[in-house]
Amino acid sequence: MRKLYFECETGISGDMIVASLLDLGADEKVLKDALAGIHDDGFSVKISRVMKAGIDCCDFDVVLDEAHENHDHDMQYLYGHKTEKHITESIVHENDHGHDHEHNHENDHGHDHEHNHDHDHEHEHTHDHDHDHHHDHHHGRNLKDIEQIIDGLDISKKASKLAKKTFRILAEAESKAHKKSIDEVHFHEVGAIDSIVDIVAAAVCFDNLGIDEVVVRKISEGQGTVRCQHGILPVPVPAVLNIATEYGLPISVTERQGELITPTGAAFLAAVMTSKKLPKTMKIVKAGLGAGKREYEIPSILRAILFEEKKSDEEESEPAGEPEKGKKETGKPANPENTIWKLESNIDDSTGEVLGYVMEELLEAGARDVYYMPVYMKKNRPAWILSVITTEEKIAELEEIIFRDTTTIGIRRQQMERTVLERVEVKVQTSYGEAAAKICRYGDLTKIYPEYESAARLARETKVPIDKILRDIVDAFEGAD
Repeated sequence: MRKLYFECETGISGDMIVASLLDLGADEKVLKDALAGIHDDGFSVKISRVMKAGIDCCDFDVVLDEAHENHDHDMQYLYGHKTEKHITESIVHENDHGHDHEHNHENDHGHDHEHNHDHDHEHEHTHDHDHDHHHDHHHGRNLKDIEQIIDGLDISKKASKLAKKTFRILAEAESKAHKKSIDEVHFHEVGAIDSIVDIVAAAVCFDNLGIDEVVVRKISEGQGTVRCQHGILPVPVPAVLNIATEYGLPISVTERQGELITPTGAAFLAAVMTSKKLPKTMKIVKAGLGAGKREYEIPSILRAILFEEKKSDEEESEPAGEPEKGKKETGKPANPENTIWKLESNIDDSTGEVLGYVMEELLEAGARDVYYMPVYMKKNRPAWILSVITTEEKIAELEEIIFRDTTTIGIRRQQMERTVLERVEVKVQTSYGEAAAKICRYGDLTKIYPEYESAARLARETKVPIDKILRDIVDAFEGAD
């Protein structure tokens, strides 16, 4: 299991996520090949190294041309409610950090920029706001338009699914904020090309690293207000607040002034988070640092940390030993969990095709097992009981799939105690080639269970009946004792 911890002490945004994953080892060529499928000549991608408070970080920048620029880097635009004196101080503060910005903002002008929450590119701009100012960006895309863009990309199924999931979370948040249906929402923030690039890039890098679980202990947020297309809004902005409420994001409000959590950052965390708790002890495998671009009092750095749970003292001290002839162990017995959760729903109006799809989605999302049982419900209606076996940290994600893709309006939960046999994975040398199996033990009882996929592969390669392959695996193991 590849486990990742997002440390969000200074907030999170789409470009910070991508940068941290690239620094962690995501393949830059795979990413660039994927982004080449976005047919929009209004942007280019720059990946570089920058220093934040003397710390070397990766920087991912979607550089926009003048027609697509959203001016999200303008700090006085973010602090739209501040006095002209405070705005001037903000500009001086940015220039002290080496930014060559030249601004002439009137405090009460008709500033009608679209506020994209993820990029604040360090370009040179001179604005004269004696008139209403509006950029005609590509902000009219709805969810269907964006999904079509993703479908046209040469990326993996998992990356595509994650990108779509992130956009759907954003769409739901925006539809709630504006009291519109999800199909009516035309994105102002996420429809911009830089946000599309950020989300696709994050999904591709995440999939490339093969992450299985994500821990998010807390996400720091600032205070104050920001200016967006709809006016001056409090921090967290409505989209972030809706996502945090719906998906239980662990928000920690700090005394810092400014927007630290962007909707894109919040949506991606909601899409991948599996737990809010770190193990008591862990082994750090590698860390990646992603730089933010806004100049706040505390430098914006997102740390993505790959880790392993530290083994118990008993496991650490156990000698490895040599595998016996004819078989070799590939792993030590795991400490079995003694509790499991069952999610259950009665469904009487979903088709067989839908139920089959739901089973695939649940298993792919990490369910331990999924099964259906035929029943008769009230009024003698034939129906199905959907049962899902899972661990506690997967409950929210699996329930989301059940509610989204079935017609059920309720899910029962049951925590169950269980007894699990000690299991060890082994490789067995058979007459037809090497095969995988599991050895299960309980006291003096020992059983071998051939792995189906491994047996099926040998059967296809040798044209030998699979039942003969299965018997040969057992015989080879027992003969080696």
